[in-house]
Formats: sequence, C-alpha cells, structure tokens
Amino acid sequence: MALAVHGIAAAGGPFGPPQPIAKAAGGLHTAIGYWYHEDIYKNGREFLTRQNQVYSEAGYGTQRWDIYARIGISDLKMQDAFSSASALTTTSNNDLQENWKFFGTLGAKIFFPFNETFGMGVFVQGTYFFRSFTDEVAGTSNGNPYRAVLRIDDLWDANFGIGFQATVPYGIRLYAGPYVYYSEATAYLSTNVPGLPFSSESTTIKNKTNVGGFAGIDAPLAKGFRLNFEGQYSERLSVGGAITYTY
Repeated sequence: MALAVHGIAAAGGPFGPPQPIAKAAGGLHTAIGYWYHEDIYKNGREFLTRQNQVYSEAGYGTQRWDIYARIGISDLKMQDAFSSASALTTTSNNDLQENWKFFGTLGAKIFFPFNETFGMGVFVQGTYFFRSFTDEVAGTSNGNPYRAVLRIDDLWDANFGIGFQATVPYGIRLYAGPYVYYSEATAYLSTNVPGLPFSSESTTIKNKTNVGGFAGIDAPLAKGFRLNFEGQYSERLSVGGAITYTY
C-alpha cells in the first residue's frame, strides 16, 4: 500500500519505525546514518535533485513517544539548472553541483500498540539547510561572454505521516505507511542571462508532489545497538540506513 502511493521522498532522512527504540523506563538514544535522496522541484521547469547526506542523531523518549534532533552535512546536484532554452546562449555546464553544507532536523513521534505484535504511530519531521548551495556557470549570450553564480537559499521541508508496524521473531520490526510532504527553497542568478532557467529576481521552487509512501526494517544487533534500513518511494526512490544505540 505504501509503495503504491505517488509523491516525493523527503529530504530530512528516514522516519524510522513507529515504535521508539527507548527502553521501557525511557531514556536517551544516539545514531549515525546515511541517506541518499532524490526529489523533483519546479518553477515552470522541472529539476531533478540528488543529495548524499551523512548525519548524527540524538533523542529522548519512552516506548510510546520520542523526540529527536539531527545534525548533518549534504551535497546537492540539480540537473538542468543551467540548461539554456536559447540557441544564442551557451553554457559551460548544465547542472548545479555543490559539496557539503550543514542541515538540521527535528522530529517527534507517538506510538499506539494494538497488541504485542501490531501497532501504529504518528510522526512529524522537519529539516532546514543552514547554508546556501551555489555554483558558477560561464558562456556566451548573443556573442557576448558572461559569468554568473546561481544560489539556492533557505531549503527546507516538513513531513507528517502514519506508520503501521509488525514485530516479528528476534525483535525485528517491519513497518510501512503514507506521508504528506512540503518543501521549498529560493533561487536566483547573480545576473540575467537570456535562456537560463533562473534570473536575478528571487524565485521560489517547490517540490512537485506532496504525498508519498515509506517502508523499512529495524533489527537488533549487539546489546543496545539496532540497524535501521528504510526506503521512501514516489516519483523517485530515496534510501538509507542508520545504526542506533540505546542508553
């Protein structure tokens, strides 16, 4: 059901299992993770984006609720960000590519068990990128040389979803569910160049679709450690994993 829902995968990383990983008495947990993310943004034209994210997480909760925060770094590739629609304008490259920038994520979840095997949860999660993504393009327009810088500022997203969970033998948790998602950023070019997708006037770009589905597995490792692997699918597929430790 979850993978049949068409939407856009979220940029802030995995949602995790609906049931928090805290001990029965409550407490802290930490995690390190990697997330590969694809998305589509639009402002008249459509732009496929790809990101590789590495993050660290800390959270506090019980087996019914949890709050957590992440800090990480991410690159960004936006295809056709410099692709010219004019035969009179040439470009040195078509894609924006920028390396590691810091981002932060905040999230919270609450879990409702049906019995010892099945349950469902509700979560909210949001992410903000603290630094701008920039890249430079050069070329000629109407025979005149130019050089310009494209900036992607204030990239953020917000997510709300419902997850359904089944606990199988050996403490393994399987989960899936739908979510809604919104993301936007502002983009502008340092100078106007005829035919390029962006101009010196600030433009808002938004995610193309707002509904998606996710599924994952969370399994125990050594004492206190767990491995989480998750996929989020819609028009594009995003996947990643994390190792968590419960104190």
